[in-house]
Order: sequence, then structure tokens, then C-alpha cells
Amino acid sequence: MQIRDAGEDDLPGILEIYNDAVRHSTAIWNDQPVDLENRRNWLNSQRDKDYPVLVAANDERVLGYAAYFAWRPHDGFRNTVENSVYVRDGERGAGIGRQLMQRLIEHARETDRHVMVAAIESGNRDSIHLHQQLGFIHVGQLREVGQKFGRWLDLTFMQLNLAPARRSAR
Repeated sequence: MQIRDAGEDDLPGILEIYNDAVRHSTAIWNDQPVDLENRRNWLNSQRDKDYPVLVAANDERVLGYAAYFAWRPHDGFRNTVENSVYVRDGERGAGIGRQLMQRLIEHARETDRHVMVAAIESGNRDSIHLHQQLGFIHVGQLREVGQKFGRWLDLTFMQLNLAPARRSAR
């Protein structure tokens, strides 16, 4: 397995993973699957804004992907990013998500980000545990702010201070 920047050839694999999460999980709070053009536009938008999209892949397929993006659109939040990580069904629990997140965190530090935020459906214990193991701390929970599969969902917020020694803003 290798972890690298996502390319155009990775989009079908990213699409499969994304749509599986839409159809079968509460990790993505969308009801409808998307098409390849949607994922192409997303990847191009990420690139245009200099935000990374990483894939974990072997010779046969994309096993997972991770990205970060602007947390809020206002200038004052320019050094805070939100992460997203997804692993193909049947490949979870093998450390792929951890390796993707480690590389994503490394990238954020190298590009002088200050805080990385995770917004995780509160019932997703595996994702919460992964983030805790990587140093994220629980900072809050919003109750019943989303819905999917006919039920209300809570959202857990976690954050990682990427540069704890830096105190002045740039």
C-alpha cells in the first residue's frame, strides 16, 4: 500500500468509497449518492484551494482517502482546517485510516495550519477513537443537529492543536 496525492485515475475508487458511506453509514450526512463528475469537481476545487486529497492505494484499487478543507469561510479561520477520512468497507481496522490521518496532519503542519477540527457523528466510536489516538481532544457535542435513516444524529467536535508552542497569529 502507498499513500500519495490523489489523481484523476483515483476518482472511481474515491467515488465508490464515498457513495458506500452515503448509502450505508452516518459518516456522510447526504441522502443521495453522487456521480463521477461531482467527485471530479470536488477534487479540482480542493486543488484550486491548495488543499490536499490523499489516497491509500495498492496495485488494484483505492483503499481509502483523506482530505482537509476550510473549516469556516471567514478570514479569521484561515489557519483552521477540518479533516475527512474514509476507508473502503472490508479494509477498516487495518491501520489505513491512521496512516492517512498521520500524513494529513503532517501536511497541515508543513503548510503552517494551526488547528485541525474533526466533526464526527457521535455514534461513530471507531472514528472518535482514531482521532483520540492521534492526539485530538473532545471539545463539544451538538445534539440532534442532523438526520439520516429516519433518526436524529448528534455531532461530536474534536480538535488537534498543530502548533502548540505558537501563540501569535499570522
